[in-house]
Amino acid sequence: SSFCLVTSILADSDSFQDIVVKIERSAYRKPFLGGFKNMVTGVEFHNAGSQTVPKKQPDKGIQLFCRDTQTVFEKNKPQQTRNTTSTQMTKIGVYVSNVTDKLITPGKYLTADEYHKRRLEAVIVLQKYFRRWLAKNIVQNLREQKRRRLVWEAQEVLRRKEEKEEKLRREHEGRLNPKTKTDFELLYNALELWRQEETKQINTTLEGAIRKAALCGLLEEEAQLIASIGRHKLNADEENQQKAILHFLAKCAQPKRWRAYDGRVTEMDTQYTLRARELLEIYRSICMNDIPKDERIDVLLTLRRTVKEHECKLTQEIVELIDREVDLMSRGVKECNLKGLRKRICTLFLQYVKTPKFNPEIARILKVPPDPLKLYKNVNFCHSCENYLPSSEFPVPANSYTIGRCRLCCKLGNEALQREAFVKYKLILENLRKSEADYEDGANIVFVVQHQDLQYMVEYIWNSQSAISACTDLYELVMVRWDKQRQWSPWNTILLTKDEADAHLKLCNLEKAYEAPFLQKIKRKHIWAKKYFARIPAMSSFLPRSDNQAKAN
Repeated sequence: SSFCLVTSILADSDSFQDIVVKIERSAYRKPFLGGFKNMVTGVEFHNAGSQTVPKKQPDKGIQLFCRDTQTVFEKNKPQQTRNTTSTQMTKIGVYVSNVTDKLITPGKYLTADEYHKRRLEAVIVLQKYFRRWLAKNIVQNLREQKRRRLVWEAQEVLRRKEEKEEKLRREHEGRLNPKTKTDFELLYNALELWRQEETKQINTTLEGAIRKAALCGLLEEEAQLIASIGRHKLNADEENQQKAILHFLAKCAQPKRWRAYDGRVTEMDTQYTLRARELLEIYRSICMNDIPKDERIDVLLTLRRTVKEHECKLTQEIVELIDREVDLMSRGVKECNLKGLRKRICTLFLQYVKTPKFNPEIARILKVPPDPLKLYKNVNFCHSCENYLPSSEFPVPANSYTIGRCRLCCKLGNEALQREAFVKYKLILENLRKSEADYEDGANIVFVVQHQDLQYMVEYIWNSQSAISACTDLYELVMVRWDKQRQWSPWNTILLTKDEADAHLKLCNLEKAYEAPFLQKIKRKHIWAKKYFARIPAMSSFLPRSDNQAKAN
C-alpha cells in the first residue's frame, strides 16, 4: 500500500513551494543492523538502514540453484600415527637381544573353496542347533496346549455333569414342592406318563372283570394325585401372590436413578418414593406372623395414624378393623381366631396403597390406563370361559387363522386332557430369541413363531435330534442360523447342540465345511419347512420374493 504526503520546501530566500511526496509502505521488514540503548532514559536507537525495497531479479526462464546447496563440505582428518617407531636388527657393532622374540612358522595354505566350505559347515552346525531349539519349543507348546485342552475337557465334563445333576435336582425339587407354572406343567406331564404306563401294563396283563377293577382303582388313584397337586397349587399361588405384591410395592418405592456422563449412577428420593417406602414397611409389618403382642399393637397404631391422614370410607373401615383387633387382643383372643381379621386388614390396606390418591408413586406402575376408552381397544372374546380379555392373553400360533381360547383355558385344557410339557420347546425358543436379538439386524420372524410352531419343526422336520451328532437331549439342543449372513427363518435354521452351534457360527464357507450329502439333507429340510409355513398368511410376507411370485402364479 502507498500514501501521499504534501510538504513545503524553501524555493528562494523568501518563498516556499508545496510538493507531493509519494511514500510506499512495503511488507518488507527492515533488518536489524544493531544500535544502542540510553541507559538513563531507556530509549533504543537503531542504526539506520536503507528503506529501499530490494530490487527483484527479472525471470530469465532458467532454473537457478543456490550456490550453498552445490558446495561440498570437505573435512580433512589425518590418519597417520602420531608416534613414529622404528625397528633395529642385529648387525656389526649393534647387538639386539632375541629373548622376547617369537618364532612364527607359516601354516597350511587355505584356498578360497576350503575357507567357504568350512564356513558352510559351521553354518550348518549352527542351523542344526537352532532348529533343535525351535523344535523343542514347538513340542513344548504343543504339550502345553494338550495339557490345557485335557484340563478344559475335564472341566467341561465336570460342568456338564454338575449341570445335569442340578437339573435333575431342580426337577426332583419341583415335583416334591412345585411353585412355578413350569413345575406344575412337568408334574402333570409325569402324571400322564405314569397313567399311560399303568394302563398299558393293566391291559397287557389282566382281562375281564379284574382288568376293569384295576382300571377303576387306577382312576381313583389318579384323582387323588390330581387333588394333591391342586392343594400344592393353591399354596404355591398364595405364596407367589404375596411375593408378587411385595415386589410390586418394592418397585414403587425405588429411588429415581440416572447415569451420568462418567458412568456413575445417581439416586434421588422424592416425596412420593419416600411415601411409597413408608407404606411398604407398614405393609410388611402387618403381614408378619408370630410377633409379640406389644409389637403387633405398635404396628396397628402406626397403621391407624397413617390411614387417618385421609378421611374416606376405605380408611374408616380400616380404622374400625384395627380397633376391633386391638380390642380382641386385649380380651385375650387366640391368634388362630384372628387370622381372618388380619387378612382382611392386609387386603384393605393393600387397596389403600394401590390408590394413587394416597400413594401418588403407584400411578406410574399401575397397568390400568387413565382413559377408560382404551380398555375397549384390542379386546377379544374367549369362547371357552366367555370372558372379554386383552389380545395379549390369547396365544396365537403362526398357523392360526382365528383367535381361539385364552391362555388360561388352554392351560386348563392341557392339564385335563393332553398334559403335554412345552418347557423344552419354550427354552429353545427363548435361547433363539436372545441370540437373534444380539445380531441387531431387525429380525422379526423369530418373534412371530410360537412354541407350538417350534415344536412341529423340532419333532417332525428335525426328528428331535441334532443334525450332526444325532443328540436327542432337548435341553442340550439349540436352533441357530444356517447362513449367519441372513435373518433366521424356518428355512434358514439348523438344530444342533450348544458346542456344535458355536463351531457352526464360526464357519465362513458352508460348502467347503460340509459334504455334499449333508448339504442336500439340510436343503430338503428347509424346503419342507418353507412349504409348511407358506400356507400360513402371517408367514407369507417373510418368504423370498421369488417364492411369493411362484405361489401367486
